[in-house]
Amino acid sequence: MPKETVLEFQNVSFSYNETANVKDLNVKIEKGDFVAVIGSNGAGKSTFSKLCNGLLKPSTGDVLVAGLNTKKEKVSKLAKHIGFLFQNPDRQICCQTVAEEIAFSLRNNGVPEDEIKVRVDNTIKEFGFKADVEPFNMSRGQRQRLCLACLIALNPEILILDEPTTGLDYRECMEMMNRIKKLNKAGTTVIMVCHDMEIVLDFAKNVIVMNRGEILGNGKTRTVLSDTELLSKARLLQPQIAATCTILGKDYKDVFTVDEMIDRIKELKGKK
Repeated sequence: MPKETVLEFQNVSFSYNETANVKDLNVKIEKGDFVAVIGSNGAGKSTFSKLCNGLLKPSTGDVLVAGLNTKKEKVSKLAKHIGFLFQNPDRQICCQTVAEEIAFSLRNNGVPEDEIKVRVDNTIKEFGFKADVEPFNMSRGQRQRLCLACLIALNPEILILDEPTTGLDYRECMEMMNRIKKLNKAGTTVIMVCHDMEIVLDFAKNVIVMNRGEILGNGKTRTVLSDTELLSKARLLQPQIAATCTILGKDYKDVFTVDEMIDRIKELKGKK
């Protein structure tokens, strides 16, 4: 049975001041997928993400979100289907307390007031927040968690993440990504712009590779991250273990983690 397409780019181009920023993008993303969009600075990743939810409208072509054409629909209507987590949490926070911030996002999406109270209480408990804390007295990592919490409270069909782990330490990063993974397992489609190849390897199911506004490759995560020629064209490096194994040669092909490397060494040793 074919999967449902929840996001589609049809011959999409977008330009700033008549200078092409992205061009001829054709992508289909299926319900429940976890897609990482990778590329070097200036590849068009952030433009891609903003086209996904209607913050930017295509100069040519069409973007369809849950069947809705972003050229024809208001961002507020698209927001009922798709949530967006900015790289900088301070661009999203606008209320005086944690509870008010979570309620604000729900109210803006037309959630009834009695349901808002239930969702706010549940979200605060889940994340361990204090309801009356002022967001800008929280650390950057905590503010990022708050922005994610607001989106989780909305329970969107599609979640767009623009560099979600920037500025987070390892513990905060893993907590953030594991919560996103849990959402994805529950059925939320995730599209993540990310520069960290280790994060991409650990969490994404599929990868879109961009360079100079074009899509160079699109496929399963390990297949894409094994293609050194493709990554080189996009000015990207493999994850550390995979890069080491590429240097070691064909005996270590398709090895991406320390555990896999240990198993391969034992396997090769047993053949001698």
